[in-house]
Amino acid sequence: MSRAQLALNVADLEASVTFYSKLFGVEPAKQRPGYANFAITAPPLKLVLIEGEPGQETRLDHLGVEVDTAEEVAAATNRLKGAGLATFEENDTSCCYALQDKVWVHGPGKEPWEVYVVKADADQMGKSATLEGEGCCAAQSETVEAAVPAGCACGS
Repeated sequence: MSRAQLALNVADLEASVTFYSKLFGVEPAKQRPGYANFAITAPPLKLVLIEGEPGQETRLDHLGVEVDTAEEVAAATNRLKGAGLATFEENDTSCCYALQDKVWVHGPGKEPWEVYVVKADADQMGKSATLEGEGCCAAQSETVEAAVPAGCACGS
């Protein structure tokens, strides 16, 4: 089962967990210092909360599609490349308290999208060596932006 992912930077993780637990009627699937995620069945959504600076407004960190296998990530990579989109691949990367394989693209507004599979749990938040930013998955680095030119579209 694949599902859409929405990752948000939030100022108050505890208040956000309480709100989203009430909104979707489920408790977090994973909660660690500065991080929580919800595996919501209806609607099929992976909601990721990454604690940011106190007092900041909630903002988008990134979007994604969680898939079940590394083969699905590879197929998405080939499809995106075949569609002429610039991609950035990461394999066996530690991100968001998980070991993942993923591929990144940017939409026309520079919004970062990832297609990823969680391969195992990890003890640390993790952060890709090639990605900069507050969140472990904040795909805002020069490397990724150079790989994904402005104006490219993301297909799914």
